[in-house]
Amino acid sequence: MPKTKKIPLRMCIACRKMKEKRSMLRIVKPQEGDIFLDFSSKASGRGAYICNNPECIIKLKKQCLLNKVFSCEVDTCVYSAIEEEYFGKGQN
Repeated sequence: MPKTKKIPLRMCIACRKMKEKRSMLRIVKPQEGDIFLDFSSKASGRGAYICNNPECIIKLKKQCLLNKVFSCEVDTCVYSAIEEEYFGKGQN
């Protein structure tokens, strides 16, 4: 019987649904530096996953979800930068 590869799943921090890892966006908090949207999914640091969905990106900012996930105070400009990066990338 052939082995089937297990598909890695991650939970969206906004809608709390489990989805395939490769269909989601990764937000990274490196040990030193700013929190950013990691489109390559290979940056080192603590990662959190969010759906590739505008509603989840808006909810992320509205409810300050990164504060809870990374257990630290995240400046509002970080949320704005993630929003700009996401919506800017989506238009290309």
